[in-house]
Amino acid sequence: MAAPMLRGRCLGRCWALACIDSGSRHGRGAATGFTSSGKRGQSFVAQQPLLTAQKSRKGEHKWAAVVGLEIHAQIASNSKLFSGSQVHFAAPPNSLVSFFDASLPGTLPVLNRRCVEAAVMTGLALNCHINKKSLFDRKHYFYADLPAGYQITQQRLPIAVNGSLAYSVCVGKKWRQVITKTVRIKQIQLEQDSGKSLHDELRSQTLIDLNRAGVGLLEVVLEPDMSCGEEAATAVRELQLILQALGTSQANMAEGQLRVDANISVHHPGEPLGVRTEVKNLNSARFLARAIDYEIQRQINELENGCEILNETRSFDYKLGCTVPMRDKEGKQDYRFMPEPNLPPLLLYDTASLPAGADPQQVINIDRIREQLPELPSETREKLIQQYGILPEHSFALLNEVGLLEFFQNVIKETRAEPKKVTSWVLNIFLGFLKQRNLAVNESPVTPSVLAELLNLLDRKVISSAAAKQVMDMKRGNPRAINKLIGLVRKVTHNRADPTVIKEILEKQLSS
Repeated sequence: MAAPMLRGRCLGRCWALACIDSGSRHGRGAATGFTSSGKRGQSFVAQQPLLTAQKSRKGEHKWAAVVGLEIHAQIASNSKLFSGSQVHFAAPPNSLVSFFDASLPGTLPVLNRRCVEAAVMTGLALNCHINKKSLFDRKHYFYADLPAGYQITQQRLPIAVNGSLAYSVCVGKKWRQVITKTVRIKQIQLEQDSGKSLHDELRSQTLIDLNRAGVGLLEVVLEPDMSCGEEAATAVRELQLILQALGTSQANMAEGQLRVDANISVHHPGEPLGVRTEVKNLNSARFLARAIDYEIQRQINELENGCEILNETRSFDYKLGCTVPMRDKEGKQDYRFMPEPNLPPLLLYDTASLPAGADPQQVINIDRIREQLPELPSETREKLIQQYGILPEHSFALLNEVGLLEFFQNVIKETRAEPKKVTSWVLNIFLGFLKQRNLAVNESPVTPSVLAELLNLLDRKVISSAAAKQVMDMKRGNPRAINKLIGLVRKVTHNRADPTVIKEILEKQLSS
């Protein structure tokens, strides 16, 4: 069977550090994975021993929590996975829907080359094995926002398998020791997104928007190697940074470009795993951590009170801070997976297996994509530490805020101040200035040049530290005043006035 035709490519282009109190993790559990039904039993996934203990049982036993994640990342592409419809957030409802997206009879899928390349690049960055042959399947279920009655996915043979994601945590509350943990990646698969159901409670009706239907997704399945909400949130933040660095997804959780489902269970170390619950559609790292920690404690309380845990799907109510039931899974849903008849196997090649005379537009070369991998966040953090001598936690903070690292590097280029002093100003004074005004870095009225010049004045002792901080005062800092002050300093320093006179002029200007 020939490889599927590929549509032309269209290029698309946050602090991943958890702090865990060293007193809250004690032993290591021997259990390995989740049970797939409502009964206790052997797991379907082998798992490394996990850090344990959320709360002591009535007696001497401790509880161990097991957490696995399914992460759906929207691929950064100008068009959808199998149709030419554009992808644009907040477009008018049902304005970006092709005949194929609406599942009209006679329409056929045409695979988007950009989405395949994004999946391969993501798999390589996450240390996955890339399958040179992968298959598409139909997953049948019936929702109003899924017009075809099935989703095209990769259940049997996904595009990437057996990877790993490293993330950093600190032990204790004062950054005494930073350690690296690793969560295994079971698989990465390409699949379609569904549309959106908009519930109008006032009129008691549900409206359907199919703009999102058919948008390409990367589903990243993480093995149950985590044991608390903060670990899971940290792993998701690190994955978010990687996707953004690669340009394979914008991974903006606020816009639904990164959504997480969490599978959670608790058990006693050395005993079979408990019944798991799934918390669906978490679109914030903070809510993810809260939902998981709440669900762990809820299950412990239920079991200690002699109740049973139901194998069910739950959602997180962020207003109440708790999970609530959605539907039970006791009767396992039959998705009736079947091969997608309209898509032949997806064939990829490396340099050694590339057919002679192959059309580069119809063939994807894994080795060529590997050569195009950019610097990953872990490498960037290590370089920052070595180049500028900053602390590890500062390197995480600089990468966590979009655009902050570039701002920091531009200030460094234009100032004579020590990198550690620049780091302190950027992370404390400048970020505080932005957060007070609810601004992003790219919306800042204070440019890198202005901050660099302010630091130069401070370094030359033209102004005092108190005066410099007053310029960037979070409560009353005014960009026009800052620029006016910088202009005044340029004028008086150009005339080579006495430093004492300059200080007097500046202090008078600041107090006015």
